[in-house]
Amino acid sequence: MLAEYLTRNGFDVSAVGTCSAAAAKLARDAFEVIVLDLALPDGGGLDLCGELRVRGVHVGVVMLSARGDDFDRVTGLDIGADDYLAKPCNPRELLARIHAVLRRTAAAEAPAARVHTPPIRFGRCSLDVTSRLLTHDGEVAAHLTAAEFAVLFALVSRPGQTLSRERLARLARGRGVGLNDRSIDMQVARLRKLVEAEPARPRYLRTVWGAGYSFVPDAGGAGLQRAPAEAALPGQAGPAGGAES
Repeated sequence: MLAEYLTRNGFDVSAVGTCSAAAAKLARDAFEVIVLDLALPDGGGLDLCGELRVRGVHVGVVMLSARGDDFDRVTGLDIGADDYLAKPCNPRELLARIHAVLRRTAAAEAPAARVHTPPIRFGRCSLDVTSRLLTHDGEVAAHLTAAEFAVLFALVSRPGQTLSRERLARLARGRGVGLNDRSIDMQVARLRKLVEAEPARPRYLRTVWGAGYSFVPDAGGAGLQRAPAEAALPGQAGPAGGAES
């Protein structure tokens, strides 16, 4: 039923019922987004999503599951899903979320052929905004998911600004889509493990108690090459085009 609905709405859909069939499909064909159930006959959707992210596959992932409690939702986002929707749901909401994920991944992966954006550097980290690649002293540290990149970019492109969780969610993922306070906290916690020498005592991604989060650059701004003035995400329109800044 879901495949038929998405087909009627303009998608070219391949439907499979197991992790092994999905892995075989992904090895042969390219996809822009995966709608992934958590409970599959031969394994868990979380495992498949985690494997894709370890391999550096940036395809958008929307988790769709009857398991809709906070723990499962946060686990799904933390392992690399771009969005999570509990069943039963309105198909129109799922369609809207798929379109939102496609917009975000397209913007994050836009080759910036229009304007080359230099890497953003702080401490031993360098964030390549074209490839979403995070390096430590020139060595690859992580291929960031679309959500991880969007949250990190929103923070590091606004050094010294305190961003509330609500504003950070809007900047990272668009109004009304997917992220809540808890999932923002989980994304920041995951990013701290990637960029901080001591994640429990963060140097760069600071909590501003009662207010939100702030990126604190190196002293005097040394080592930080700012992203284009207050852009939302590479490839998106600026404030004049309706993007949140």
